Amino acid sequence: MMVPALSIRNLSYRYRGQQKPALDRVSFDVTRGDSLVIMGPTEAGKSTLTATMNGLVPHFFKGRFDGAVTVLGRNSKETSVAELSERVGMVFQDFEAQLFSTNVELEVAFGPENLGLPREEIVRRVDDNLRLVGLAGLKHRSPATLSGGEKQKLAIASILALKPELLVMDEPTTDLDPESKKEIFRITEELRLREDMTLVAVEHETEEVFNAKNILLLKDGRMEGYGPASEMLRQIDLLEKVGVRPPPIPAFFYRMGLGTLPLTIEEGLKEFVAQGWRIRGEAYTRLVESESRRRTGYGQTIIECEGLEYTYPGGLKGLSGVNVAIRRKEMVAIIGQNGGGKTTLAKHLNGLLLPGRGRVRVNGLATTEQTLSGLGRTVAYVFQNPDHQIFSETVFDEVAFGLRQRGMSDQEIKGLVEQALAAVGLTGFEHEDPFSLTKSGRKRVAVASVLALKPDILILDEPTTGLDYSEQKGMMEMIKGLNQQGCTIIFITHHMWIVAEYAHRALVLKEGHVLMDGTPREIFARRELADAALTPPAVTAFSAVLGKTLLSVDELVLCTLMNGTPG
Repeated sequence: MMVPALSIRNLSYRYRGQQKPALDRVSFDVTRGDSLVIMGPTEAGKSTLTATMNGLVPHFFKGRFDGAVTVLGRNSKETSVAELSERVGMVFQDFEAQLFSTNVELEVAFGPENLGLPREEIVRRVDDNLRLVGLAGLKHRSPATLSGGEKQKLAIASILALKPELLVMDEPTTDLDPESKKEIFRITEELRLREDMTLVAVEHETEEVFNAKNILLLKDGRMEGYGPASEMLRQIDLLEKVGVRPPPIPAFFYRMGLGTLPLTIEEGLKEFVAQGWRIRGEAYTRLVESESRRRTGYGQTIIECEGLEYTYPGGLKGLSGVNVAIRRKEMVAIIGQNGGGKTTLAKHLNGLLLPGRGRVRVNGLATTEQTLSGLGRTVAYVFQNPDHQIFSETVFDEVAFGLRQRGMSDQEIKGLVEQALAAVGLTGFEHEDPFSLTKSGRKRVAVASVLALKPDILILDEPTTGLDYSEQKGMMEMIKGLNQQGCTIIFITHHMWIVAEYAHRALVLKEGHVLMDGTPREIFARRELADAALTPPAVTAFSAVLGKTLLSVDELVLCTLMNGTPG
């Protein structure tokens, strides 16, 4: 009988100083050559579990370790991290921290050189793996000059050059645009088909893991489910219970009461036709009309860009001829590839960057004629990483900082802080250390700190990055509520389902210019979307074949006529 690549038996682990176990009686096997995807919400134990596979737990991260982890026939507790690293490759969630060489070629060569391999073998491994990940033409580039997706590919290539028998990747697509994600999944699919390698990956997006052999669902350190991907992804109730976003196609058919659930768009279309269902034209017309009515509720133009151009020091063109007008109470998504100019545009809207050519007006006045502090009273900016924004010792002091800078009284500050914390769901956390909170909690603190200043416009750079599905929904519902109270919202995101379900309007940027500008329904119906390396949500692609552009499972259910009765 073949020895499993990974065998975990009754594994429990509690970090030193913690009362709650990070892992609680976890048991499963992974057969050699198979692939496993680990899914679950924040603090489910996913990263801790992967750290047991290369010995970081228990050798580096100290705590109470019970049970057994056997990796490629070796007990991890009795084998050093150095010994395990010869056979186990690890791509961390913060993949940029793994890169340190001065060029791409040297980065990939570093591992094989430390193994003392002959020069010819090193050259072969470098060339083979750069070709596999699509970086063959970038050998002499500095890693610092690569895009986020290219850096992730480089981190994978540098590990693959060591020829690991077990490759472990912790959220390999976090922070990547849709095209870069697609490339990473192309690479993992090729690796999955190799018989000499076993693949384990942590992933949040269910739509990207259809081809995995098995899926493990974790929550609060406990196993909630384990089995073939094709079965696990059809268990809608279980996925929702765990806090994982169900794939929209089976979720739709589940909502429609079907027993056997199609998984892919192709399977779904066949079943839709076989059931004799159709899209109700009158229901779809009402959706479109409601969007038109919403536009009549916007106020006057509050931000205007005219012929906006910006070039970074060194000659890199950031923006080229951008013309955009945003009205009060709009909720606008800025989308596009990494490096397309999204953050560059956003930083022009509050004066963090000033135009090289053209102009940006806020409330009718050019940003070049306003002070940064003056603009800050109208436009608030929440950075992608909340840790770049937070510095106080308590949540209260963090939210109160800007108010104190304005010379407000203690009583005024207390009232505004209470309002802001209530808006983001952090009432009762006033005396907590912000850095003791989850990433979602820290993002909420960052939002509260700018909300307390009562801005007219709130700009959020990737507000859901690093959050699980429940946290993403919670964050976006909070932002939606702020918009309904009259705040103009501008947010950057790589998640097309968030654009579809929350944005009133989308700006698609490509190479520094606005490729498209319209409602999500208009944008996702246009073929030019592919020119920006973006793809519509699965529900939208599904409904497009049926002749309509629907943006969510809710809309698809609302508009489906089933057996002569609205579904």
